Amino acid sequence: MQEQEKHGDFGAVVAALAEEYGVPGASVGILAGGQTIFLNHGVTSLAHPLPVDENTLFHLGSTTKTFTATALLRLVEEGKVDLAAPVRRYVPELVLADEAAAERITVLNLLNHTAGLDWNFIDSEDEDGSLAAFVAKLDRLPLIAPPGARASYSQAGYNLLGRIIENVTGQTYEQAVASLLLEPLGLANTVFGLDDVMVRKFAVGYVRDEAGELKPARPWKAYRAGARGDNPGGGIVSNVADLLAWARFHLSDGDGLLAADTLHGMREQTVELRGSTLGDGFGICWFLRGVDGVRTIGHGGSGNGQFAELHLVPEHDFAVASLANSEDGYVFNQAVIRAAFEHYLGLVEKDPEPVPHDETRAREVAGRYESDVMNIDIATDGQRLTLAVEIKPEIRAASDTEMPPDYAPAAMGFLPGDGDEYLLTEGGLKGQRGYFTRAADGAVTGVDLGGRLFTRATGAQPVS
Repeated sequence: MQEQEKHGDFGAVVAALAEEYGVPGASVGILAGGQTIFLNHGVTSLAHPLPVDENTLFHLGSTTKTFTATALLRLVEEGKVDLAAPVRRYVPELVLADEAAAERITVLNLLNHTAGLDWNFIDSEDEDGSLAAFVAKLDRLPLIAPPGARASYSQAGYNLLGRIIENVTGQTYEQAVASLLLEPLGLANTVFGLDDVMVRKFAVGYVRDEAGELKPARPWKAYRAGARGDNPGGGIVSNVADLLAWARFHLSDGDGLLAADTLHGMREQTVELRGSTLGDGFGICWFLRGVDGVRTIGHGGSGNGQFAELHLVPEHDFAVASLANSEDGYVFNQAVIRAAFEHYLGLVEKDPEPVPHDETRAREVAGRYESDVMNIDIATDGQRLTLAVEIKPEIRAASDTEMPPDYAPAAMGFLPGDGDEYLLTEGGLKGQRGYFTRAADGAVTGVDLGGRLFTRATGAQPVS
């Protein structure tokens, strides 16, 4: 009875957070003490409402990467892939902007985001949307660091891993993941194609219009809904029931699919992350993060008006998954994860306090920073520093589909220490941490946000 009351109490927490952040529908799953608990709230659609339950499908976005990495490790155990081998052994057609980098990048560099590839590119040209077509255009993608020099989160790197899987297995990426993982684990409601989504119960994503009103997000998946070239980095659709089954597998000793040492090795740090909300380092795919002295692993994902989070605490055999169907789902999910850690495990996570505004430091970092797809504008008005994120206007204008909204300017503050780490204190990315990169002469050359590097635009003047 006491356990039932505990879960009921947390159901009230989920409902209150959904109301606070204006999330129409949310599905939360808890794996604790050998029990699986589902706590659902709201509706799948405002126009055609059905109650959200643990079988409701959501787009998982980048949480897909945990499936891609695990499938790749099955091929490693079968002797078909070597983590230390150059990617070109398996994708001989690979051409990058830097030939030396193309020769040096290893499979492990892709898995732990140290390949030096920029985040991704969005191509609106008419093409077949396949992984082969995606890889054929990677020579257009900027390289932001030499292979192995640093971690910078790359969607393109995981899509390239998908091409390794295709070339090694002789199957499509989707077929290979199904046969390597989804079918043996019984994840019958974890799918890629919209045709498979439409015959199941699914959530409609929502974004806010200029008046702040929720409207359905189109396309249902982010960007080009039918393009398979982005599936390894972010194409899976699933529900919280399957997601907790996936977590249970990763907390197991491999269930006969992977050796325990291989599976548990995904949790071991391979590279450090600095000043990131996402974690202290990467294992193989997983973000590694200490919470109140306890090691956790996790991964999140974003789609078009849909957000997902999955976090595991191996030493407590605990997992929490949270899925939400609005652009405010990111902050909702973060709040759910924190609340679950505290409610079930007594682990309390607190954001550090920013130091008072320093206009000299603010002017030093103010300006435009960019990746291949997005711009970050940092500005100061003399009283506070703000950060805004936008999809590049030329990319948005060239798209034949509606794209996710930009993030309006939100307050940020420097954190104690060397002065280069910061925290966002409001807005849709509230709680995100990052840091500024400097050249040898001390000049600010880039900013990290969401685990990825944005380079200071050449000749950019401070934005104020």
